[in-house]
Amino acid sequence: MTPLDYLLWVAFPYIAAATFVVGHILRYRFDQFGWTSRSSQTYENRLLRWGSPMFHYGMLMVIGGHVVGLFIPKPWLEFFGVTEHIYHIGATWLGSIAAVLTIAGLVILIIRRRLVTRVHLATTVMDKVMYIFLGGTILFGTTATVLHQVLGAGYDYRGSISPWIRSLWGFQPQPELMSDVPFFFQLHVLTATALFLLWPFTRLVHVFSAPIGYIWRPYVIYRSRDTHKGSGARTVKRGWEKAELPNVRVSPRADEPARPSRSRTNIRR
Repeated sequence: MTPLDYLLWVAFPYIAAATFVVGHILRYRFDQFGWTSRSSQTYENRLLRWGSPMFHYGMLMVIGGHVVGLFIPKPWLEFFGVTEHIYHIGATWLGSIAAVLTIAGLVILIIRRRLVTRVHLATTVMDKVMYIFLGGTILFGTTATVLHQVLGAGYDYRGSISPWIRSLWGFQPQPELMSDVPFFFQLHVLTATALFLLWPFTRLVHVFSAPIGYIWRPYVIYRSRDTHKGSGARTVKRGWEKAELPNVRVSPRADEPARPSRSRTNIRR
């Protein structure tokens, strides 16, 4: 093992993990108004409604596959009847579908951000850096899958990359497990680690925002100023409190002079 191996497969992941955790805490503590996805839907919607669902659904599939492949040991899956052959077929073909969706959606979003003037003007420097590392991570991972899993004889990363990641979580790093990993898998891991390092400083923080409070939020009641209900008024549904105009007449204060009457008889012509 060389010092470079310890730097890449021990120090760098722990630095990225520490920055990921501390960076999110500080970002939430001091920059809550910046904790946003910086949505550009109001600028352009035609390309967004195609690219955004494809990218996000593809990423959900990719994340799910990585969780199963990297964090669940092989004996656990075999205990439930998932053999190596079944896992290989599922990971290869389902992963390929997820990769196609993710790449297609990302390409549409990048083209939209580059060609639509208003969206391009709203793009920050960190957005561009984020797109480079996000695209590199997806590109290297897809290349490794195609070369070794689809076209090649197959590479069992569950015997090298998976135990290496679990060793980091257990604070007993084993960098020697990464020494014989194919080059594109190594690039995929390194760019993904760099992406986690940059995560707290980009719009990706919106991943950890969910409108959970809306489940328990009380109803917002809108009161109308018009006592007359038109023909298009909705019927009151069960569970809603009927809103009515308050029947209270406000009297003038004692020290306030009476307002002149606006009746027709008092108006001089």
